[in-house]
Amino acid sequence: MKNLSRLFFALLLVLSFNANAQDSNNPWKIVLGANAVDLYPVGEDAPRGEYFDEFFNAEDHWNMIPSLSSLSVSRYIESGFTFTAAGTINEISKIGDSSADDLSYYALDGAVSYSFQNLIKKDGWLDPYLGVGGGYTWVDDIGAGTLNGTVGFNFWLSENVGLTAQTAYKHAFEDYLPTHWQHTVGIAIKFGGKDTDGDGIYDKNDACPDVPGLEAFNGCPDSDNDGIEDSKDDCPNQAGLAEFNGCPDGDSDGVADKDDACPTVAGLKALGGCPDTDADGVADKDDTCPNEKGPAANKGCPWADTDGDGILDKDDKCPNEAGTVANNGCPVIAPTPAVMKTLNAYAKTILFDTGRASIKTQSEAVLQNITAILKEYPKANFSIDGYTDSVGAKSSNQILSERRANTVRDFLIANGIGADRLSAAGFGEDKPIDTNKTRAGRANNRRVEVVHIAN
Repeated sequence: MKNLSRLFFALLLVLSFNANAQDSNNPWKIVLGANAVDLYPVGEDAPRGEYFDEFFNAEDHWNMIPSLSSLSVSRYIESGFTFTAAGTINEISKIGDSSADDLSYYALDGAVSYSFQNLIKKDGWLDPYLGVGGGYTWVDDIGAGTLNGTVGFNFWLSENVGLTAQTAYKHAFEDYLPTHWQHTVGIAIKFGGKDTDGDGIYDKNDACPDVPGLEAFNGCPDSDNDGIEDSKDDCPNQAGLAEFNGCPDGDSDGVADKDDACPTVAGLKALGGCPDTDADGVADKDDTCPNEKGPAANKGCPWADTDGDGILDKDDKCPNEAGTVANNGCPVIAPTPAVMKTLNAYAKTILFDTGRASIKTQSEAVLQNITAILKEYPKANFSIDGYTDSVGAKSSNQILSERRANTVRDFLIANGIGADRLSAAGFGEDKPIDTNKTRAGRANNRRVEVVHIAN
């Protein structure tokens, strides 16, 4: 029997060595605490007790000393398995209901356990486990190998600190050492890990484990020290600005040097960072007349447009009378249904400040488009009609619709449309085009419409 226990203990040490070598990138755990030994014989015939007979009789059966008496070190293996080596000391003053002469108790144990934490809640605070292992226990001068089964709980208070409570059933290989229970409780601390690139961040938390980096970027580098990690930096070896994904803008024109056709001279984004002195949309480097506005088709130099309708005289069938492109430079008296549909497609996207008649800035481009279309029909008259949803008082909605219609009319007049060609009217919550019972329906009912008035 002694040879069997020694063989078991030797196998346990070999297993512990292999377990420790399997994964060097996972944390260690140390538990400091106290233990209680219950030498009341368990699972034996009378006069001894059943397995759990007197199990909770701590006052009469548990042996404890008022000091730190348990130390264990654990290493995670993989897939929820952990190997633990533990050492405990105690003093035996009672065996069941009988007293003992303060016998010394020492134990060295090892166990492989499996955690059920991920089955309950991954990274949760409750971490139950079951384990099996063995060890060697001495009571005074008597020692024997034991086969151990453990059940325990880790209660994690934070990522690295928690409480551990465990009960072990220790079955002795020799008859002269009683089979018994040992309970332990202690403070658990997790630590350690692997840092391949030596940047002070463990591989398990390092997004770039093979390259030294910064904690702020989860271990990834910032080679040019511009505050943007290399993986998100379009110019990782050249300090730049966050707005340009880490690339510089030497002439401060809002265009990154790598995209700037004129990197040493401030210019416009629309022209690839090159200047346009005459603001004709042709970059100076391509403009034959850089100080005089002209179309790109004519290399930045102007073509004549006598009637100012935007159609060059060479293409204008009515060069002395403003017209439209669609009518080859001649004026169109009335807009077509298709044109009116386009106008109202623009009009329904006009946005106002909530409960007010002021137009939101982002709607100015829409109004400019409407203005451009109205200018193509200089002899046509239009009404700007405003509508609201049914939320609020009907009188207030009526006033708001009138004010919004007049605000749009004022904008169009200010941008070149004759006041005599425009009228404005408000209809409040009347004439809805959708239901007022839904948010989408109410949004459709809050609108501005452009109506052609026949001469």
